[in-house]
Amino acid sequence: MDSAHDLAPQPAATATALPARYYVDAGMAALDRRAIFDRGWQLVAHVSQLQAAGDHVVADFAGLPILAVRGADDAIRVFHNVCRHRAGPLAQCDGLAAKSLRCRYHGWTYTLEGQLRSAPEMKDAEAFDVAAIRLPQLAVRVWQGLVFAAVDEPNAADFDDVVAGIDARLGPDRGLAGYGGHHRVAYDIGCNWKVYVDNYLEGYHVPFVHPGLNRLLDYRSYRTELARWHSLQWSPLESDPALYGSGDALYYWLWPNTMLNILPGRLQTNTVIPLGVDRCRVLFDSYYADAADDGRRDADIAFSDEVQHEDLGICEDVQRGFASGSYVPGRLNPLRETGVHHFHELLRAAYRDATGPAA
Repeated sequence: MDSAHDLAPQPAATATALPARYYVDAGMAALDRRAIFDRGWQLVAHVSQLQAAGDHVVADFAGLPILAVRGADDAIRVFHNVCRHRAGPLAQCDGLAAKSLRCRYHGWTYTLEGQLRSAPEMKDAEAFDVAAIRLPQLAVRVWQGLVFAAVDEPNAADFDDVVAGIDARLGPDRGLAGYGGHHRVAYDIGCNWKVYVDNYLEGYHVPFVHPGLNRLLDYRSYRTELARWHSLQWSPLESDPALYGSGDALYYWLWPNTMLNILPGRLQTNTVIPLGVDRCRVLFDSYYADAADDGRRDADIAFSDEVQHEDLGICEDVQRGFASGSYVPGRLNPLRETGVHHFHELLRAAYRDATGPAA
């Protein structure tokens, strides 16, 4: 079938999944960056990581190195982490209280506001104007204590539309800004980034892949709610008080690659970063309402790691299935896979709007 047929909108009741080539063709990595990531709001950090002037966080926006930093004026800015000299990095890791941003390659130094301040031994360069050089800057929004940025804001969805309704659902008792005790785990997975998102967006696989998680959730009550640019999966939760206790589990996905896993006493963000058409990195950043409760934190980290290794294995299996030449797009479950259908419809729209041979 041709691209026009593959990318036509599909009603949920009769929908099929995307064809395998959108997960395996070599040109998809470039198309995904141009059509999706550059035009989306991507998560950078939590404000607890950027508390003082000079605190900074590095990230990867689908191949674009970026750097978030709190300035001397208290504003958080997000820059390309690419020196304007010869593309060296301004920072190679997260850090605290930097006085300036100095390229690790040749020492060109920028202010915390992105203005070039000095360039060693450039006095003989004709018509070289330090004041004319600035780091490219991204649009930034801070919401619920989370820092988001967009490379191409004019072509991105309005950020308020992306998160519409979430504030009201969380209410005053479950706000995300006050969490702390940051802990990161990263997983490199041999699959296309969309395979991981597909897997996240449905609980259909939970009884078969996640026996421990399945015991905590009420699968019969598991529901998916859809908004224009995000979806929510939620379920009643019953666990040992040393883990989460009782309450409910909220699993938010925000277009294109941000997940917020909100459980009693814990916020976990996970972002999916493409590393190639058949590889991605998933970053799990956990924050806690009581950062001093080491026992609960350790139990949470161990349980999360167990679940993620289960997902890692099945996602790599699915990628091999896509690459095998055997797969023909299957029907989606209209009860359990509405989140997947919602994601695929956003993908289809983005690919229709994009130009390029893969579209």
